[in-house]
Amino acid sequence: MLILLIEDHHLLAETIMDYLATEDIEVDYASRGLQGLELATTQTYDAIVLDINLPEINGFNICQQLRQQYNIDTPVLMLTARDQLDDKLTGFESGADDYLVKPFANQELVARLSALMKRQRGEVTQKRNHIGDLVLDSSSQQVWRANQELILSPTGFRILRILMRESPAIVSREAMQQELWGTDIPDTDVLRSHVYNLRKVLDHPFEFAMIQTVKGVGLRLVNSED
Repeated sequence: MLILLIEDHHLLAETIMDYLATEDIEVDYASRGLQGLELATTQTYDAIVLDINLPEINGFNICQQLRQQYNIDTPVLMLTARDQLDDKLTGFESGADDYLVKPFANQELVARLSALMKRQRGEVTQKRNHIGDLVLDSSSQQVWRANQELILSPTGFRILRILMRESPAIVSREAMQQELWGTDIPDTDVLRSHVYNLRKVLDHPFEFAMIQTVKGVGLRLVNSED
């Protein structure tokens, strides 16, 4: 297992690397934003541990570039001293997969990395999913419906990918939030807002609404041909 650690606090970075070594996890290290971005885009990693406050370019911008400019879907775990909801949402919107607030236990860091990589292996088994006239390509992070490309936010894309994977089963809001945000689940209105924005793009321009709400249970994605 090879991890990229991008963290400008040298003592913390050394502590993390020493602990990961005891878990037989190899680490490439960058202390500056541009150096980390170069490594992330030229080497292959199982996961990226990314601090937010970095010299030259912050973690939000690095993650956004990885997702949107380079189409890199390596799991990203953000590290930060910020425990504000707005900061967490910004991280998720930029494409981060999980969020860990400093100070943290190294055991939790390893557990979260392992969970992210297991999830990633499950998601990349099938790169392109089809349900009716809806197509989702995990490798290119693109979505089409009725041959029209849909532009989704990173979180909207992840919600749709979960619904497609489980379709036609119902996904509870609790399960959705757990997969999207792990243990740092934000206010439930945040999920509602993301689903609303997803529906505006996926359903409103078309005659048939694929996302259905099952009152008191959760959400499901149904085939427009049913």
